[in-house]
Amino acid sequence: MKKYILILILFIFWGCQKDFNTVVDTQSANFQVLKATMADSISYKQTDSLIVVSLQLISSSGIRSVSVNIIASDLTQLNDSPLILYDNGDIADNGDTIKGDNVFSNKFPLSRYYPNGTYTVQYFVTDNSNNTQMTAVHSFIYNNLQTAVAPVISNLFMVDTVAIGTSFTFSVKVTDGNGLSDIDSVYYILYRPDGTLIVNAQGISKFPLSDNGDTDVSGDVTAGDGIYTMKLTFPSGQPTGLWKFKFAAVSREGLESNIITHNVVVP
Repeated sequence: MKKYILILILFIFWGCQKDFNTVVDTQSANFQVLKATMADSISYKQTDSLIVVSLQLISSSGIRSVSVNIIASDLTQLNDSPLILYDNGDIADNGDTIKGDNVFSNKFPLSRYYPNGTYTVQYFVTDNSNNTQMTAVHSFIYNNLQTAVAPVISNLFMVDTVAIGTSFTFSVKVTDGNGLSDIDSVYYILYRPDGTLIVNAQGISKFPLSDNGDTDVSGDVTAGDGIYTMKLTFPSGQPTGLWKFKFAAVSREGLESNIITHNVVVP
């Protein structure tokens, strides 16, 4: 998860704060949940919003830890490891107001680069025998308050000529005013020398480029740097001549980037 330095903590709640009590498991007395308290809707303003996540148990006897996972609207888990909630009365660091009242809390930053939509908080309790159960779930609406803009692609790196059977790598640089997390896909489409569009057996004609740092498969060197890459080989039997590539990107809002066209000669 990206780490953010919060100079000013500002957050806006849409509607009223809500005690949400979707309890998943109440079989064990030690795991009985009274309520999970959060806002229904949160909006970003000026700096990354810092939310307080709390879970109240009937008893903390036999409890080793309480934690949450926070799932964004694109189903990405925002926390790299379970976010531990504390009942230590440290309101400054953890947002917990009263020590020992069986209310476990912690703070979590929401970036303006996180996508809009419905987020899910999954609450977990681990007992002294190291058994962990999901005990409650809460959903809220997040609005990053960013004006949607189309991505921009540039800096195409690609050969002009390549032989049949020879692997080659190509890449484009992608930027987005809403951040790279707003990029839904980066792709290329390909035309044979006779002008026909390449469509695979699954009916796909838009082939993805990746920014995943997988040098073996995609040829990408550094994950998350905005350079999207792919490896390709023209197999034996493909026609020689002028092959046309078109590159583009799409945002989560469906906004299309500019298009870059490049021709490759297969002699």
